[in-house]
Amino acid sequence: MSAARPGSARTAVARPDWWRREGVRLWGGIALAVVLLVGVAPAVLSDFRLNLLAKFLCLAMVAVGIGLAWGRGGMLVLGQGVFFGLGGYLMAMHMKLSDAGPGGVPDFMLLYGDGVVPGWWEPLRSPVVTVLAILLLPAGLAAVLGLAVFRRRVRGAYFAILSQALAAAFAILLVGQQKVTGGTNGLNGFRSFFGYDLADPVNKRMLYYIAAGVLVVMVVVVRLLMRSRYGELLVAVRDQENRVRFLGYDPAVVKVVAYAVAAAFAAVGGALFAPVAGIISPADVGVVPSIALLVGVAIGGRATLLGPVLGSIAVSWAETSLSEQFPSFWTYFQGALFIGVVAFLPNGLASLGGALRRRRARGSAVPEVGPASDVRPAAGSAGGVPADPPAGAPDVTTDTVDTAGRHA
Repeated sequence: MSAARPGSARTAVARPDWWRREGVRLWGGIALAVVLLVGVAPAVLSDFRLNLLAKFLCLAMVAVGIGLAWGRGGMLVLGQGVFFGLGGYLMAMHMKLSDAGPGGVPDFMLLYGDGVVPGWWEPLRSPVVTVLAILLLPAGLAAVLGLAVFRRRVRGAYFAILSQALAAAFAILLVGQQKVTGGTNGLNGFRSFFGYDLADPVNKRMLYYIAAGVLVVMVVVVRLLMRSRYGELLVAVRDQENRVRFLGYDPAVVKVVAYAVAAAFAAVGGALFAPVAGIISPADVGVVPSIALLVGVAIGGRATLLGPVLGSIAVSWAETSLSEQFPSFWTYFQGALFIGVVAFLPNGLASLGGALRRRRARGSAVPEVGPASDVRPAAGSAGGVPADPPAGAPDVTTDTVDTAGRHA
């Protein structure tokens, strides 16, 4: 075979073998994200924009959990606002008690209530109890709800409707308990975060770094879960739940673990959102915010690792930017973006690179044809003309085949 001549066929640029490894590309992407979040963003963004990005990172924490539960586990969670709100309100309650001082009463209780702190508020004066409650209470609630639902084999649209109803009920409960939750106004006016003055720009920047670090840790945790035996089992339950049950596993337990982890991630995101945004209210935990979080995950790519994060940040940024430029029409742009991604990129924006590579590979898969002198006749033929079949061989061009597969 003669060597390929320049210009006779498309030449593919070979990449190093180490770059083709999935782990290298993934960890390289995570390292690049760390550099952008920790090094580039604080240097180029103003304090106001950096605080907005911190809010987007808190929402992206919820998206990471949704990607695990929905993308890998097939559970359409429409009520993550419940766990986001639990974490946010627990942190807000601690900050209000801390601002009131030892034995003090939060200001809104003096305005709306009788000036007495409820007994179930008192443990949240302790920072340790508050952190443990944020981590364990939402995860435990998700585990109890998950066992009650998944044991009865409730899944699909029925589980989605149930989780959405839970978010609606939680928002109504918060509005109705104005004396202890602040009602529709929520909890706001925080002055300190674990002893640090929130009015200090340095402390606000510290909150950004905390949010960025926690988000990176969550992505790494989900990566480890996806590559573990449990991650394979979770995907198997998503695709063939009955077969997994037949093999001796309990699909309900597998789903509950993913649901509880997603709830814990949402609670941590809500707990950091409260001091970053300066407020937590029922408007942040209802049905509409829960669906908005799901839209970001769908746009980014629910079955990928970084897709939910990128999609959530992109949707949040687009919402803020478009609402500033087009206050009356930004929701139409958001809807058009969602429809376009679902129609042309069902796997989300994270699959765009793979789709382009596959298209480029199909375009470059052209057989190389050399000069006419390099084309040799096939064996058994003379001058490229097929040779006559041997004597007695059946004529396959005229014989027909019956329905039994035999020559007629």
